Amino acid sequence: PQYGLVFDAGSTHTALYIYRWPVDKENGTGIVSQVAACTVSGPGISSYADNPAGAGASLKPCLEKAMQIVPAEQQRETPTYLGATAGMRLLREQNSTKAEQVFAEVAKAIGEYPVDFRGAQILSGNEEGSLGWITVNYLLETLVKFSFAGEWEHPQNTEVLGALDLGGASTQITFQPGVTIEDKNTSVLFRLYGTNYPLYTHSYLCYGQTQALKKLLAALHQGSPSTPQISHPCYPKGYQENVTTADLYNSPCVHAPSTPSPAQVLMVTGTGDPAACRAAIQKLFNFSCGAKRTCGFNGVYQPPVRGQFFAFAGFYYTFHFLNLTSQQSLNDVNSTVETFCKKNWAELVETFPQQKGYLHTYCSMATYILTLLLDGYKFNELTWSNIRFSRQAGNTDIGWTLGFMLNFTNMIPTEALEQVKGHQPSLWAGAISFIVLALV
Repeated sequence: PQYGLVFDAGSTHTALYIYRWPVDKENGTGIVSQVAACTVSGPGISSYADNPAGAGASLKPCLEKAMQIVPAEQQRETPTYLGATAGMRLLREQNSTKAEQVFAEVAKAIGEYPVDFRGAQILSGNEEGSLGWITVNYLLETLVKFSFAGEWEHPQNTEVLGALDLGGASTQITFQPGVTIEDKNTSVLFRLYGTNYPLYTHSYLCYGQTQALKKLLAALHQGSPSTPQISHPCYPKGYQENVTTADLYNSPCVHAPSTPSPAQVLMVTGTGDPAACRAAIQKLFNFSCGAKRTCGFNGVYQPPVRGQFFAFAGFYYTFHFLNLTSQQSLNDVNSTVETFCKKNWAELVETFPQQKGYLHTYCSMATYILTLLLDGYKFNELTWSNIRFSRQAGNTDIGWTLGFMLNFTNMIPTEALEQVKGHQPSLWAGAISFIVLALV
């Protein structure tokens, strides 16, 4: 088997995925398997803007783990990539020099290991969305399947699935719409295994979960800028935390008020009000569309959602915490979220003592996800049942990393695999006789 390594350098954390696949793909598996995943300790590499060497050093424990898994004689042939997503996109916008320094240190650290390092790069939002789509459909065998007859074939009457990804700084939607895509900026065409897939894909920067919560807090602060007290309807009643204005406005996603006050400490107090929480989150979006145009939000063109969808990453983690990943109806989901959002802080800490770090954010995140899917992407009561919340398919994590590696190692043929046709023995005998006579 051969191995490949891909670092997913997200906005909040980095993970290393170790993949393995047979050299000869026509051996009956055809599916790349994930051998291991290693979570890099500490924040995402974009957080090391002022300490780039720290970004490189943070990757080393996971690289050590990979060296124990990949056989020594194969390490130098093991393709290794680092793909950075919205966190580094934002840093590049803020300070491109610092972004380059982080990449230089990351490349230097990976270069100390005996692997075939193919470089570090920032993925565009559309690349991130479409590579996640490849991963989902490759793992679920909607693109190509190894048949019982021992042949590769395009599955008949199998619909490809849409992909919904929610990271820390951006969110992506990708699907095959079945209508002509009107905006070429949201269109991508893949030819995989001899079949064309025209896809709609769009990435909304600043609408990932971390940045969305930051935008929400900033909007609440700007609602009453003269006081250092912020009432937060999405945080549980009885919860309090202090936030500095410097921390609140340190992202390009969050616009500082016209007269930014010097760094002051703000006291955030939870009020546990689900209706007010929904109203505050809806103000983060502009849901109106231009004339004669279907759109997602903020005026971005989007055809109506179609087919089955896999929702992964942040979508899955929040809904998994709330036990909402078993295809529950929209009514059940709404009532579960409403009930959770009404619980006070003492009650939550008693029920979930292990989850204290993120516990106060689950109500905001669940409400945000519902707003994004229903009002933003325009799912409704009927199409809600087409969304499946999942972290893995076939013991492999769903995300852009597998699609990235398949794409960059050219492991997805652009055309269908050709069959070698055998000839009758009599034809061979005749041909050999002819060659012998010709030589004589």
